[in-house]
Amino acid sequence: MTFRTIEPGRPLRLAFLGCGGVTRKHSKTLKRFPDVKCYYASRTAEKAEIFCREWKGSGWFGSYQSAIESAEIDVIFVATPPDSHLDLTLQAIAAGKHVIVEKPPFFHASDFDLIESERQKTGVQVMVAENYFYKPLLQTLRQLLGTDVIGDIKFMFFNATKTQKTGDWRDEAGQAGGGALFEGGIHWVNFLANLGLTVRSVRGFQPGPPSALERSFQMVVSYEEGPVGTLLYSWEINTLFKGLRLSRIYGTEGSITMESNGVFIFVRGKKWRFLLLPGLSDIVGSKAMFTDFFQALRTGKEPAFTLALAKRDLELIEMAYDDARFLQK
Repeated sequence: MTFRTIEPGRPLRLAFLGCGGVTRKHSKTLKRFPDVKCYYASRTAEKAEIFCREWKGSGWFGSYQSAIESAEIDVIFVATPPDSHLDLTLQAIAAGKHVIVEKPPFFHASDFDLIESERQKTGVQVMVAENYFYKPLLQTLRQLLGTDVIGDIKFMFFNATKTQKTGDWRDEAGQAGGGALFEGGIHWVNFLANLGLTVRSVRGFQPGPPSALERSFQMVVSYEEGPVGTLLYSWEINTLFKGLRLSRIYGTEGSITMESNGVFIFVRGKKWRFLLLPGLSDIVGSKAMFTDFFQALRTGKEPAFTLALAKRDLELIEMAYDDARFLQK
């Protein structure tokens, strides 16, 4: 399927819905794209105007609906808490706007079926802002795991523990839709699902008493090709420098040790060792993600990270949560 395009030769006009931390983060990245004009919308005109001035935007809107309905705007970026993502995305699709929706995109994997049905009616694209899919660390690991550099891969261990304060919508079940794994760990679920291996089954374990908004979670993934992967994700573990962690992959002929954020990769192979630096300039993958998204909007082709892949991520989280709840009964 091909989609409506934004013709080359004119700026791409993007409006953020929501003026919070994620909008600030993406605005910083988008300063590197001279052909993109950013607009800001909030539930209060004052906040939208403040963000517009801070990031030297092209305009602002005093409501989400006015941005969605504006003829000036090509793309709506849904950067509000998760409980409003589905409704705002559907409104934007109906208005004929392309949509980028922040992760976690929707409360349920089944919501993607409605999104797919509606976007086909208007020919617009809907994309999920999953930057981990584009991380240099993931790209490099996928290349390494496609070889026999460490022999037959047996175990993979990913440490994604940290301390993260909340005190906002993340503490409200109705707005957040889930706990730490759903809100932040979805990045790492995407990471495990895109290593070039095929997920066969998922197990989930929640330490401590049952909670709808867990702050720590362990996920174990088995792959069709044989390896078993373990993810530790937490918002309540004191880590060195507030997030410096080590992860490892073990094979029959060696191992791969990496800094979990992607600062370095150390490979101990069959006969040699080497150090890799995947790339610090775009360590979180946001620039590569937007480059791919904007090319897709210009050409009418889907980006590398498709809606089908985003739906699969939510399905894996649902499987992990269901398993954890079953064990706690």
